[in-house]
Amino acid sequence: MVLFVTGRLAEPALRRVLAEMAPPFAWDVAVLEITVAALMTTSWIARHLEAPPGTERVLIPGLSEGDPQAIADRIGVPVEKGPKDLREIPQHFGRAEAARAYGEWDIEILAEINNAPKLSREAIRSEADYFRACGADLIDIGCTPGLAFPALGDVVRDLVAAGMRVSIDTFDAAEIRTAVDAGAELVLSVNGSNSDAARQLAGTGARVVAVPDLGGSLDTLDPTLEKLARWGIPYLIDPIVEPIGFGFMASLERYAEVRRRYPDAGMLMGVGNITELTSADSTGVNALLVAVCQELGIRSVLTTEVIPWARGAVREIDVARRLMHYAVTRRTIPKGIDDRLVTVKDPAPLTYTQAELRALQKEITDPNFRIFADRDGITVFNNEQFVRGSNIQDIFDQLDVDEPAHAFYLGKELARASLAVTLGKTYRQEGALQWGYLTPPDDARREHVRLTHKPRA
Repeated sequence: MVLFVTGRLAEPALRRVLAEMAPPFAWDVAVLEITVAALMTTSWIARHLEAPPGTERVLIPGLSEGDPQAIADRIGVPVEKGPKDLREIPQHFGRAEAARAYGEWDIEILAEINNAPKLSREAIRSEADYFRACGADLIDIGCTPGLAFPALGDVVRDLVAAGMRVSIDTFDAAEIRTAVDAGAELVLSVNGSNSDAARQLAGTGARVVAVPDLGGSLDTLDPTLEKLARWGIPYLIDPIVEPIGFGFMASLERYAEVRRRYPDAGMLMGVGNITELTSADSTGVNALLVAVCQELGIRSVLTTEVIPWARGAVREIDVARRLMHYAVTRRTIPKGIDDRLVTVKDPAPLTYTQAELRALQKEITDPNFRIFADRDGITVFNNEQFVRGSNIQDIFDQLDVDEPAHAFYLGKELARASLAVTLGKTYRQEGALQWGYLTPPDDARREHVRLTHKPRA
């Protein structure tokens, strides 16, 4: 049996959620002597909770502060924190099986430091550290045609010494040799114009990326690939994604054609021509492009984060490669498994009906304001007032609050609730709005003390 722990106010809603969920296991609810469940700490729960016979697992509110092991040590039953919102309990259990098998990937991420010759060594190292922390497997040093890069060897050596894998993005034969001698393991790119420069890499173990000749068809790859094979140089093929309006769909078809022509060849896709050159949030764009890569067996993706709307692209691809690997290998829709790529909108906004809120108000005996939001507006109530509206200034005026700290608190929460209504997000009082992988942690300082309504004179 699973025992769900809550407070008095949340008990009816919790029982309703569990009844509608109809879980395939026995369950019960332990209602502790506290009004607001979120105020329970794990040490307090440990002192007050008694687990009935047959309890195999205990689920406490996700907002409870402290380590649940303190409860488990006292009652002798495994204890875990549930979601921060009790309405998410069905998803919490529904994803349990997927979570155990989720997270594998087979696509490597190359993160390009654009125009590296224009940056200091310190700036390059900082950018490389950022990309590695975001999930990049290789740091790509982007050279600038016609601009000397005397520090290239030192830059590559610095990154390799720091435990990073490095690639070099240049067509220049001297820069290629310098970077590989310093420890770079991959060269972008080689075609008919500089294929002879690749010959110097024989025996180094470095890989190269072969691309079609500028303006040429896929057939121009063949001479380059034949030379690389003859020299024993391992390679990846990148047919090049073209910007939207300049052959984007045709370029995707080229990737499929390369896979047909060279079924065993490694492939790379550079996604910057789409993410950087399309005025759209990069999150969904990256998800779709990585899905294409996963289905076609393209195991290397090159990205950068130059344009503001593509900031975070490495983290997005890191999530996408896991999601698409799970979806493709398990032949399941990439939905309801990992919502971190849903940033601006919510996967499933959670709200209460007005009837439910009216019923909840009847149980309240204190003057603290509770704030709720749904698709049509904001509701604020305590034991005396029930205010409903869509304009937060009108709502605030009706609350008759003049104590500065309390007014600031309510203003902050009402602004967040208004944003949730505008974007169709779930609002949770004192909780961060969900922004997918960008979601900040909740404020650990907890501000319940500021909820107290100042009684009218």
